[in-house]
Order: sequence, then structure tokens, then C-alpha cells
Amino acid sequence: MKNRVITISREFGSGGRTIGKKTAEKLGIPCYDAEIIQTMVQETGFTPDYVQEAGEYASGGFLSSAFSNRMFGPTNEDILWEHQYKVITDLAAKGPCVIVGRCGDYVLRDRKDVLRIFVYAPKEWRLAYGKENNMLQAKDEKGIKDEIDKTDRNRAAYYNYYTQNRWGDAHNYDLAINAALGHDACVNMILAAAEAKEKTMEG
Repeated sequence: MKNRVITISREFGSGGRTIGKKTAEKLGIPCYDAEIIQTMVQETGFTPDYVQEAGEYASGGFLSSAFSNRMFGPTNEDILWEHQYKVITDLAAKGPCVIVGRCGDYVLRDRKDVLRIFVYAPKEWRLAYGKENNMLQAKDEKGIKDEIDKTDRNRAAYYNYYTQNRWGDAHNYDLAINAALGHDACVNMILAAAEAKEKTMEG
């Protein structure tokens, strides 16, 4: 197998992480998700909870505080971004793998062997999936919808800020897939796209 690398970006509640893991299993290659967090915890000394949140999500006041705090040098978020960038680059250099989230599509943008996937789904489908898989802290209908919206909004703000690209914009990905078609169907589409990508590289 060539040094095939697949990045999975996803809307909250779409099951993109599960799709990434299933794809990796089919290909017999590692899927990096929690491993990225663990490595950054070891390298930075930040807590796992902080790394998990600050390495992919921007809180409501992130942009204003980021600009003001930079007057005194790099922020903790900047330090985390630099480590995250290095960890993802190093993992991709080791060999074929699937990388979930954390702006992997942007970090590896200069590599021609990377297949960039974005997973989305209708909000009602994501709401049901989130309930079924105990992904949500909120319990009432309005709270659940607000949680999904907030998570996507914070994820987009982080991505847009550090990459200068637009999260979810189809132009940044090779394939955007609707998780509502079924996770197995999504995996099959990714596998087919990976084969097509290899053929274009060979040609």
C-alpha cells in the first residue's frame, strides 16, 4: 500500500469518528484520535481536558481574547496549535493512517497523498444519533439543539482562525459525505475515493 493518509473532519453528532475508525479497520491501518491528545498532553503538560477542548474548539470569547493576549506573546492556544501541527505531521510521516479532526486536512495540505473527507448530516439526524450514543450533556430538546449548534460553531471558529480557510467549505475537501446514508455506506464511499485518488496520482 502506498503511504495513504485520510483525514476526517466532521459536524458534531455525525459519527465522523466512528466512520474514521471503521475506515481504518477496513484498510488495516491505524486511526489517530485520542492518541493525538495523549501525545500533546505528554509534550505540553496541559491537562487532557484542556487539550481536548482547546485543540479543536474555540469558546465564545476566543477571538477577542486571542488578539488581546498576543500582545504578550504566544497564547496557550498557539502553543497547543504548534504541538498539534507537529504531532499530526509526524503521524502522517510514519505511514498510512486515518486522522480524525484537529484541522488535519489543513495541516497536511501540501501532501498529495492525503484524502480529505468532511462528514455532515441533517441536524435532526445528528440529534437522534447524539441521543442514541450518549454524546450529549443536555437532556431537553432545545438544550440538545443548542449544544449541537454551539459545538459546531466553536469548532468552525477554531478551524477558521488557525487555517484561514472556511470549515465545511467543500473546496477544502476531496469528498463531503452525508452520514445519514449510513456509516457503512460512508466507509465504502471513502474507500472508493481513496482508490480513485491513488489512480490519479499514478496517472
